[in-house]
Formats: sequence, C-alpha cells, structure tokens
Amino acid sequence: MTHHRRLIRAAVVMAAAFTALPVMAGNIAAGKEKATALCAACHGADGVAAIDPSYPKLAGQYPDYLARALSDYKSGARKNAIMAGMAAALSKEDIANISAFYASLPSPLNNKK
Repeated sequence: MTHHRRLIRAAVVMAAAFTALPVMAGNIAAGKEKATALCAACHGADGVAAIDPSYPKLAGQYPDYLARALSDYKSGARKNAIMAGMAAALSKEDIANISAFYASLPSPLNNKK
C-alpha cells in the first residue's frame, strides 16, 4: 500500500471516530435539576421507579442514547405525544445535561458497559 493510501485510510478512520463523539458533554448537576423538574414524575427521581412499568428505566443508560432519544422526540423522528411535549422546550444543552445525569446513575439493568 502506498503512503498516500495509508494517509487517506488514517484520515477516514479519524473522521469516523470523531463523528461518533457526543456533540456536547453534559453537566450532571444541571441535568439533575432539570430532570427533577421535568422527568421524575414519570421516570422516578432515581430514573428507575417509573409510575408505569412500561416506561423505560433511564438510570445508567448511555448518554448518547438518551440524548438521541430526546432529540428525536423533539424533532418528531420518534413518536410519543407525551415525550414530544416534554422534549419540545429542551435546548441542546438541557438534553446533554439530562442525559449526563441519568447516565451517571447506577443502572438497575444487567447490561455490560
């Protein structure tokens, strides 16, 4: 393989790696405050004790998964009338903060990180 091809391959790998990084790191304390006000009534203060067993457990979920879900509810790409309403007023910063908060909590699920 020529030097030129190795350089191109390395550039492609680096570009792919950086596109997978979250856009913004969240502030856990700010996320806790926002989550307490907006999310805890349905998902529980600890992100586990939901008022309905069909509601997802948020504690310990990956922050990028949570941020994507909230962003998709906000944009309408993911459909749920209640969550669309809750996410509508969230800023990108709010989404990053809430995601960081729930990701920082211990997971009740048996998932391997």
